[in-house]
Amino acid sequence: MKKAYRVRKNEEFTKIITKKNTKASRCFVVYYDHKKQEHGRVGISVSKKLGNAVVRNKLKRQLREMVRDVIDLDDSIYDYIIIIKQGFIDNSFADNKKDLEKTIKACKIV
Repeated sequence: MKKAYRVRKNEEFTKIITKKNTKASRCFVVYYDHKKQEHGRVGISVSKKLGNAVVRNKLKRQLREMVRDVIDLDDSIYDYIIIIKQGFIDNSFADNKKDLEKTIKACKIV
């Protein structure tokens, strides 16, 4: 995922989260808000409770790959913040991807 498609600044994370538009599942909490640029963006957050830096970076890489397949950021009307929960570690890649698809579809309905 290109850096232009990422939410990177703490202020941007805070603005999206404070809008309180959220959907949650066993593996993710997804905050969303209408996009500020010409394309949608995604921010990823992983708690230190889930593991050391190596584990957290692996989880982020897996989630970025899922986002490439699930969300078309060029046509998206939202910026997303995705927070990984403990259930993500317990499931397989395919199960997590299905869960992400379901959660993102729920965001688009609203």
